[in-house]
Amino acid sequence: MLTDDLPRVSIAHLPTPLEELPRLTALLEGPELWAKRDDLTGLATGGNKTRKLEFLVADALDGRADTLVTCGAGQSNHARQTAAAAAKFGLDCVLVLKGELPEQVQGNLLIDQIVGARVVWAAAQALDATMDSVASDLRTEGHRPYIVPYGGSNAVGASGYVAAMEELIQQSEDGGLTFDHIVFPSSSGGTQAGLVVGAKALGYTGRLLGISVDPPAADLRRNLATLAPTLAARLQLDLHLDLHDFAVNDGYVGDGYAVVSDLEREAIRTLGRTEGLLLDPVYTGRAFGALLDLVRNRIFRKDERVLFWHTGGVAGLFGYAKRL
Repeated sequence: MLTDDLPRVSIAHLPTPLEELPRLTALLEGPELWAKRDDLTGLATGGNKTRKLEFLVADALDGRADTLVTCGAGQSNHARQTAAAAAKFGLDCVLVLKGELPEQVQGNLLIDQIVGARVVWAAAQALDATMDSVASDLRTEGHRPYIVPYGGSNAVGASGYVAAMEELIQQSEDGGLTFDHIVFPSSSGGTQAGLVVGAKALGYTGRLLGISVDPPAADLRRNLATLAPTLAARLQLDLHLDLHDFAVNDGYVGDGYAVVSDLEREAIRTLGRTEGLLLDPVYTGRAFGALLDLVRNRIFRKDERVLFWHTGGVAGLFGYAKRL
């Protein structure tokens, strides 16, 4: 495997299942739709960040860290999984979250508290600067903090999705499946960078399409064009990567990050009522809503097979109940 020589701890329940979506396929009259169930990775309700944390936590432990520090929105899936991973390995955890403490603690934020994370509310301050300040204070107190970047999206964390692409290709071969397209949410870039590097190294010939949940496509591609070569170098892969390797659709951002619209509401209800699967309102709800629209507009041929990579986040449903 491409990542065999990298430090890694075991956290995720792997391999995650491939699940056919026959009722939804019939409803939409093709193409053949499937889901890769990374919502079932198992860490405090699971999600894609768990794959990244297998490498990030290993790196932290190798550096003898005693505290994980990371950041995100108030209902951050990444923060929740980082806090749970810290608990699993006996590490302290400090989460720097946007905004201020809400009146009601629920969803991901409730899980953060249950697993013992300390939350620092950044209010209007920049998250990176606040994390640096928190880490500095921890060092002064005698701790050894390890900063996990936003979304776990550096070359260390993105290694998890190189391994994930290897996993998918093996499952596809075992099941006699070929996926013409893989569609997934994309934001901080780690998941897409890992999938693209893995796909290119392993000769996957289908199309990878990231649905931006927030950043403009041009900004996300520039980030990916920096992160992916760094990741490839970490894996000692001789790959040529440029902006053209990263397909990003930012046409479904709507009014911005975590602003729930009819797109997300319809996607959540449609998948729930056809296949009994749950999406979250920020990432998978938006990306799956985009997928439904692309299918309806016949962007995919009816005879093609399309995989939706479900990156999790179901705990976030409970933090957005009024908006859903």
